[in-house]
Amino acid sequence: MNNPIKILAVDDKPNNLVALQAVFQDSDYRLIEAESGYQALDLLVAHPDVAVVLLDVQMPGMDGFETASRIKQIPGMQTIPIIFITAVFHEDPFVKQGYKVGGLDYFSKPFDPDILKLKVGIYASLKQKAFLIEERVKRITETEELLKAGRKLTAILETLSVGVLISDGQGNICQINEVVSKILKTSEAFKKDNYGEVIGWWDHQGNILKQENSPLAMALSRGETSHNNQIKITCLDGTSKIVVASASPLKGLDDHIVGAVVV
Repeated sequence: MNNPIKILAVDDKPNNLVALQAVFQDSDYRLIEAESGYQALDLLVAHPDVAVVLLDVQMPGMDGFETASRIKQIPGMQTIPIIFITAVFHEDPFVKQGYKVGGLDYFSKPFDPDILKLKVGIYASLKQKAFLIEERVKRITETEELLKAGRKLTAILETLSVGVLISDGQGNICQINEVVSKILKTSEAFKKDNYGEVIGWWDHQGNILKQENSPLAMALSRGETSHNNQIKITCLDGTSKIVVASASPLKGLDDHIVGAVVV
């Protein structure tokens, strides 16, 4: 198994941790040990990919119930499965308290190791599926926001009286407004893979650029902003003209260049 299930075992008695280590000793699992609730909280922050917590109830200082409650307050840990393991508190009131603070299951000592492993596998799988669903919802939301932003950008571009061209980080033309279409004497949509070649900004192999000091080239390759540069372009009807262009790089959250705007 390439990615073993990471389990956090919390128990103040080393012998109990040794017993759990024996249960989860094969390569499908990786057991992380904590001897107190405080240590467990620190380890979960350090290991946010822990899939399941095995938690003893009766511990000095911070007991299992308080530990579980605090675990659920850690960002990203609200849905982590917690299995209580105890030799003492197996009566109904204590079981209810465990469920109340976020526990999903209860095992009384001595426990059946095979059943415990089965339950851990089930809960880890459910957590992974919940994570994937959450990520999918997040991506869908982000896509919807991008589409809204794209529609808004298109509307804004079409109100401008100057030509605006937007490229991605590789120099592919992502968007132009109607003014650019008129400058280049075409009413047809441009193909991203040959548009730059036609106007002489890169060759047919996509190399940027024949004109190394053109506004787009400086923005993409060097991250430089340029103003009012005169450049010669070839229109799609074969005619040439001189235009005045300014360009600026577009940067992502990590400060890397993700595209450029030419006006």
